[in-house]
Amino acid sequence: MDIVEVLPQRLHMLRFPIGQAYLWQDGGAVTLIDAGHAGSADAIEGAMRSLGLVPERLERIVLTHCHRDHVGAAGELAARQGAEVAAHRLDAPVIRGELPVPEPVLLDWEIPLYAHGLTTPEAPATRVDRELEDGDVLPFGDGAVVVHAPGHTPGSIGVHLPAHGVLFTGDCVAGVGQVMLGVFNVDRARALDSFRRLAALEPQVACFGHGDPWVTDTAATLRAAADSATAPTG
Repeated sequence: MDIVEVLPQRLHMLRFPIGQAYLWQDGGAVTLIDAGHAGSADAIEGAMRSLGLVPERLERIVLTHCHRDHVGAAGELAARQGAEVAAHRLDAPVIRGELPVPEPVLLDWEIPLYAHGLTTPEAPATRVDRELEDGDVLPFGDGAVVVHAPGHTPGSIGVHLPAHGVLFTGDCVAGVGQVMLGVFNVDRARALDSFRRLAALEPQVACFGHGDPWVTDTAATLRAAADSATAPTG
């Protein structure tokens, strides 16, 4: 796992072989945005210690959606550290193991990528302590606003920190080489609408579920990518 500084003393990306998570610091208190794959709890705690953070100060884990590469270690970390797990109401039953993971409608070129993604260990059923709705404000980052961004999954969310100009997009948006609509969507048209809604927030820093964070001309880049995106069907 690689540790990448995004904002000094505030924000770091934890990059796994597939997918990534983010550590946000408010003094010594820590919020984790997504939680990597199952079995990565030790590595996440080790990353925190390497940054001078105390794992016991992990206060919450915010899950942007229900996929295995984002949920995997959340339950183990929450059990160890007493952290609250939060996810959107529509994805919470999937995360708890009460409903199956919704199947995406794959474009032809996405099929081999999706097969590779399934090599990540399946996430165990994980408790969700707080079910989120659009517009909820979470107590970190001087007010973190939940933005419902359906399409990748029904309960996908973005997390916006207006006071810091930071936006966590989950898998609605990707930054792999370029800013683009994320892949493996259950409803591509809704995902495009969500992309445009997130772009309209005009962040200074965009943190994606896949790909390096975007820190230069971010608002204009997101807006241009969202405006030019289309919804092909094959």
